[in-house]
Amino acid sequence: MINLKIDGKNVQIAAGATILEAAESVGIKIPTLCYLKKVSPTGACRVCAVEVAGADKTMTACNTRAVDGMEVTTQSDKLTAIRQQIIELLLVNHPLDCPVCDAGGECDLQDTCYAHDVVGQPFEAEDVNAATIDAWPLIQQVPNRCVMCEKCVKVCHELIGASSLHINDKGDRAFIDKDLAKCEFCGNCVQVCPTGTMISKPFKFKARPWELRKTASVCTLCPAHCQVEYHSKQGKVLRLTSDDNTINNGNLCVGGFFGHDYLNSEQRLTTPLVNGEPTSWEAALDKVTTELTRLRDASNGQAVAGLTSGRLTNEENYLFQKLLRVALGSNNLDSEARFGLLRAATVMQAQLGLTMASNHIDRISKAEAILVFGADLSAEVPALDWQVQKGHRLNDAKLVVAGMRQDKLADQAETLLQYRPGSEALLAGALAKLIVAKGQADQNFLNQFLENQQELFSYLESIDLAAVSTATGVAPELIEEAANYLGQAKSVAIIFGRDAMQCAKAEHAISALVNLALVSGALHGDTSGFYPAEEKGNLFGLLDCGVCPEFLPGMVPYADGKRFSEAWHTTLPQGGLDANGILSGIEQGEIKALYLAGCNPLVNFPDGARWQQALQKLDLLVVQDILANNLTKMATVVLPGAAGAEKRGSTTSLDGRVSRLRVASEPPGEARPDLAILAMLYARLSGKPEPSETAMRGELAKLAGCYSDQCQALDCQTFCWKEFWRPDSKSLKAATPDLSAPQPVELQLVVGKSPFQFGSTTIHSSATGELDQSVKIHINVKDAERLDVANQGARLKLVSTAGSFSAGVLVSDRIPVGLVFVPGNFAETNARQALQAGSHCIAVTASKA
Repeated sequence: MINLKIDGKNVQIAAGATILEAAESVGIKIPTLCYLKKVSPTGACRVCAVEVAGADKTMTACNTRAVDGMEVTTQSDKLTAIRQQIIELLLVNHPLDCPVCDAGGECDLQDTCYAHDVVGQPFEAEDVNAATIDAWPLIQQVPNRCVMCEKCVKVCHELIGASSLHINDKGDRAFIDKDLAKCEFCGNCVQVCPTGTMISKPFKFKARPWELRKTASVCTLCPAHCQVEYHSKQGKVLRLTSDDNTINNGNLCVGGFFGHDYLNSEQRLTTPLVNGEPTSWEAALDKVTTELTRLRDASNGQAVAGLTSGRLTNEENYLFQKLLRVALGSNNLDSEARFGLLRAATVMQAQLGLTMASNHIDRISKAEAILVFGADLSAEVPALDWQVQKGHRLNDAKLVVAGMRQDKLADQAETLLQYRPGSEALLAGALAKLIVAKGQADQNFLNQFLENQQELFSYLESIDLAAVSTATGVAPELIEEAANYLGQAKSVAIIFGRDAMQCAKAEHAISALVNLALVSGALHGDTSGFYPAEEKGNLFGLLDCGVCPEFLPGMVPYADGKRFSEAWHTTLPQGGLDANGILSGIEQGEIKALYLAGCNPLVNFPDGARWQQALQKLDLLVVQDILANNLTKMATVVLPGAAGAEKRGSTTSLDGRVSRLRVASEPPGEARPDLAILAMLYARLSGKPEPSETAMRGELAKLAGCYSDQCQALDCQTFCWKEFWRPDSKSLKAATPDLSAPQPVELQLVVGKSPFQFGSTTIHSSATGELDQSVKIHINVKDAERLDVANQGARLKLVSTAGSFSAGVLVSDRIPVGLVFVPGNFAETNARQALQAGSHCIAVTASKA
């Protein structure tokens, strides 16, 4: 600690702190303009100038270190005059266009001028500012408004890791420019700009800030659940922002900042439909109730099934499974978690007693080594990418990336392990083997908590590293280098995503990763962690709510459901079909009614072609959703629901943070919140009163056993945490996953996620649609040349045993030979119709379309 005086006040602060930080610690405010706490200081504007005793000139407080014995003056006539002149110099050639500038009313420069009584522009100079840049998608850059604070550049580089923004030219001709190929269009440059230099085109001229109603809530496009503010005018959401006091430190991604326009889409469902014709709510509910009652009574509930999604809140998904199990007597229910997250959660629960992240996501940045395995984080869960950036760039963590494709993090990693599809378990097993073989395992933790340590060590010893290298295509020295980084670190964060959770042997891959987490120390200590990076909004909450046939709320095995049966005053239905069983049941004529709540199996499930044909066989297809699509055209009854910004409820993030949704705008037309719809049907079908949101949350918290008492009183809070995971002595189990090598395939299709779209919802946003104007098949140049599709405008047809589709080609050196990648967000291409249940990767033949 050091001691100094600021404005005569004694200050004690840790060595290395700046004068600005020292002043803030005792409540002394020093004016700033270019300063942004979450990035390194620039000292560009010099508005924070202070006097230091013994110094012959003023010092910038934001980037001058405080030293022991220092005496600082922050307010004096001299400083007032200096700051005024500095601001006047900033205004040279600055246009006085506040009435038409989008930053008017929330402009830091405007506020700074007012606070320092700067009322004119006494200085003149030749205007050499660059012309306004309109060519960038979504963001306009107006150089003559720029004060060169560099906040946007630093956020882009230090926090987002894109390094897209940079300074072009020099001196008074300098301006902020952009490498569009690197831009993630996250909008953070717009958020941190202190003037109207960086402007959101979709928001431009839509409203003045004082006209906007702000509603604190969370973004549910991915499971990080960033805290946001919805800005609405006349009941219409116009933009999203976030401030630096949030869980996400004010950062947003392209979905959060630009993806909300689906709320105002012309495709929004606004009225109930029966057989494609508009009708009243009463008539629609009567139709659903009558048909479900008939089919339930005729089959003892076995002819009825339901599929839901992570778009629904915890209370809605809890009520959905209760509607199926209690009111309809059916355990035929599931979601798209079946094809990824549920596979991972089942393994994690069996080995660790854990179904989500073992630690809070902000601990990732504090780990000494970070392994990202089978995840394109900047596309799937950007908030985890930001934590990796912080850990790697600012805290010097060693970064190891294992993946089939080269993404942004692959370029930044100390070690890249680019493996072949299907070899995930082999690679994870080899890393664990090397850590143990070198004596780097977290032995104290294993001795205390692992039940079968010797079994694990014997299993790992049997792994043949040469065979692993051959099967994975990763050089043995790279595997050893990666293992050494993980083994030497005192704390390790392991993040795994879609490619691990949805591969052909996902259960074995996750099991091998659990073994790696056990030996590497990723499950031990406050700065380590094990993080499943599922990309869909509230799927972690969905699993907590028991929306699958094998588990009840709280991931309680269905066979252990006595307390639920007693609480619900019913006998739990026997059996139960998952999504694959439901599909087969429809094809065989055994399932006659299907209720889809925010779920579109035609686009989001594998076997899309089978689903297309099967749904036409149903007696009753109920679709409860927010946007018209190919599924609503097939539906017997369409029930228009509400988006996350239009309803109340709670959601659960990947690290167990339970957040509250607040109503920012009303659902359009006659659309209603999903809980209200489900509650009306539950009352009609069960003969019981309509359940409330509070009742459902309280019931879930009480029965699931995984939510803290705080979460039951969420109405008066922004968020709370679930009961946090702590292992008991000898409670953890290692496994012995199958490590057989995958069979060689000439060409394989991998279906993943667009970096600009989240699920199939944001494709209805005009802003993100500007970034994804057409779906492309990403292919290596050698494969493209072999197939004669390397020329611009070429199209390729891919055929698998499940289906086929065609699309344009994007030749890329970031895709290995023998692999093609297609984002699966778009119904028009519908790449998942070529997949079969069990894997997001499949062998294909390709031909020029």
